[in-house]
Amino acid sequence: MAHLTFQQEYMQMPPVTRAYTTACVITTILVQLDIVSPFQLYFNPILIFRHYQAPYLPWVLLGFSVLLGNSILVDLVGIAVGHIYYFLEDVFPARSGGIRLLKTPRFLVQLCEPRNEDPNYNPLPEERPGGFLWGERPQEEQQPQQQQ
Repeated sequence: MAHLTFQQEYMQMPPVTRAYTTACVITTILVQLDIVSPFQLYFNPILIFRHYQAPYLPWVLLGFSVLLGNSILVDLVGIAVGHIYYFLEDVFPARSGGIRLLKTPRFLVQLCEPRNEDPNYNPLPEERPGGFLWGERPQEEQQPQQQQ
């Protein structure tokens, strides 16, 4: 193994090991440069993930593709399509004279939208887990309303 360069040795690692090792090295560098505090990592990981939100995800995936030696063309096409979709869905309709060019097909809306539930529906006892009266008010709360 001594005859292999660092890059060759790194590329011989399995992809999961390579990604984990890279994440460890990057985390160590961020801590050493005081960009991230170890206490943030140990006690509040939400603070870390709040700074790296969804807009950065395509770029992170692109970075992983580069690290894994995959073609970045698919990631770049995805980023371009995502930008076009964002523009047509959010930016263009908000401009003066802008219209909404993309419309969700009706069958998808019917498939994905939640149905209006009947407020008078009373589930059978076997539909109540553990035999508890989930979603029902206690007797003390029901009595004042019945008197009104």
